[in-house]
Amino acid sequence: MSGGRRVVVVGGGLAGISAALDLADAGAAVTLLEVRTRLGGAAYSFDREGLEIDNGQHVFLRCCTDYRALLDRFGVTGQTVLQERLSIPVIAPGGKRGTISRTGLPSPLHLAKSLLKYPFLSAGERVRAARTARALSKLDLADPALDTRSFGDWLAARGESQAAVDALWNLITLPTVNLPAERASLAMAAKVFQTGLLDSADAGDVGYARVPLSRLHAEPAERALHAAGVDVRLKTRVHAVRPGPSVESDAGVLEADAVVVAVPHDRAAGILPEGAVEQPIDQLGSSPIVNAHLIYDRRVTDLPLAAGLDTPVQWLFDRTEEAGLKQGQHLALSLSGADREMNMSNDELREELVPALEELLPAARDAMVEDFFIVREHAATFRAEPGSGRLRPGPRTRVSGVFLAGAWTDTGWPATMEGAVRSGHAAARELLTSLGDRTPAMVHAA
Repeated sequence: MSGGRRVVVVGGGLAGISAALDLADAGAAVTLLEVRTRLGGAAYSFDREGLEIDNGQHVFLRCCTDYRALLDRFGVTGQTVLQERLSIPVIAPGGKRGTISRTGLPSPLHLAKSLLKYPFLSAGERVRAARTARALSKLDLADPALDTRSFGDWLAARGESQAAVDALWNLITLPTVNLPAERASLAMAAKVFQTGLLDSADAGDVGYARVPLSRLHAEPAERALHAAGVDVRLKTRVHAVRPGPSVESDAGVLEADAVVVAVPHDRAAGILPEGAVEQPIDQLGSSPIVNAHLIYDRRVTDLPLAAGLDTPVQWLFDRTEEAGLKQGQHLALSLSGADREMNMSNDELREELVPALEELLPAARDAMVEDFFIVREHAATFRAEPGSGRLRPGPRTRVSGVFLAGAWTDTGWPATMEGAVRSGHAAARELLTSLGDRTPAMVHAA
């Protein structure tokens, strides 16, 4: 970029980090403003009595290519685990267990063996599920009609029983779309299943951090940004973005050639110039996640992760080593689409979840819960209900020089780390093009 154009990036989550790196690589003089004391946005860790606790359990898939490339740039890929082949244990009260896994066969045969042996579906439900998956794979993701109905309605029209929805489809839909199938947009669910499971045999292999999230994102991101020449200013609140453009913040008024606003949609709505976005983004709403953390005095399971069925425990993760716990076991429970759980007290959640774990994990019955605490993410993601697609703007706004990034923008993905990174790349590409840069291809073509 000729002339060292001045760009301000508002927000230090994965979207803002990705945009800032791309723009700095293209020769821009980039200033990144973040209100928190750290980078990383919604994926972070905190200290609790000497342990490093992740706020929530953020997993990725092999198909999350842009997010994985960002980890490569940070130099932290070796601090993650990526399954050689998809394998998700599914556990239920009474000791019944199954597995969602793949073989080495090409798609869609890679899931056939797992489906045939899946104990939570009847023979008829397995056949129907295979047919439904085939129909799902053929949906046109570019068809706007997909966003006008719920995934649950579509499944019901295919003859899927509620039992099959609970036992199979919601195990994937809830943690990825952050809503159950009955409330999730068909467009978002179809994207998840097509890209994450059906387009490629290895796409759904699961990855997760082997270290606390702040060590994976915040500290490495700050090093990478400084190395790229980005001026990172933490603890700096932005009050408004004005046409021009300029940014009003705790650090004063910053004039710029362009601005990337990479904050959550409710925050963006409050700082963007009036009329900047055609869509009423304040109507996107939000969907919560509740994370329950249990510290046991001994190990109660050897499973690194598992999905729960017929239990309030949706997903559990063993985070003992990552948290730095030397004795006992730290289990983190992730409860997505947690409208009900958000209205429960910590005591009520403990009274529900501790016995539920004892039903799933027999060894927990003799163990002592030494600590139990809750992390509530009131607005963890935008609410990906039918109609949400039309509310998601692209990276360009109506105000010259002002661009948008964030997992809530129109990435084609649900609100995931991959979507956030892709949105940052998209904002950088559009910005470079608008300023006359003729070589924006270096900025991660979509």
